[in-house]
Amino acid sequence: MKLDPRCVSIASALAFALGAAPVLAADAPVHAHVHGALQLDIALDGPTLTLSMEAPLDSVFGFEHAPRTAAEKKTAQDALAALRASGPLFTPDSAAGCVFKSASADSEALQPGAKVGEHADLDMTAEFTCANPGQLRRIDLGGLLDRFPRIQRLQAQIVTAQGQFRQTLQRPARVLTWGR
Repeated sequence: MKLDPRCVSIASALAFALGAAPVLAADAPVHAHVHGALQLDIALDGPTLTLSMEAPLDSVFGFEHAPRTAAEKKTAQDALAALRASGPLFTPDSAAGCVFKSASADSEALQPGAKVGEHADLDMTAEFTCANPGQLRRIDLGGLLDRFPRIQRLQAQIVTAQGQFRQTLQRPARVLTWGR
């Protein structure tokens, strides 16, 4: 997974503010490529909520190669459109007053002339602006799980002013919670 430098910077700043050792790119965990699973990194920096996701293409598209047929191309386009409009896929705590701002999603396998080996991943980043960020203690992932039923397990790393948290979500669970 390509680490979003903003997430590393946010995590380092929050860790430093909380008296913990800063998070360095070299310290970042290496995520295994597991079909049916995805990695979600969540960072809350002031009012900005950033979600960065890495998933095997198979978990999102149902295949792990550049789209070959018209049906595969449509599947990929529809999945990317849903991820780029991430607002309905992730529902932050209503008390935090978060509003979807923007998202990007792409895969090396979708680039012209891409030569993808056995395993290909998809990367997505979404940003929200929160009116009451201190109230954010949960994110409902029901929209994501409904849209992409092949996702069975989600590992999340969460960094907020409240602390650093790690959580695994397994279907049928749909909500990540953290903090007090």
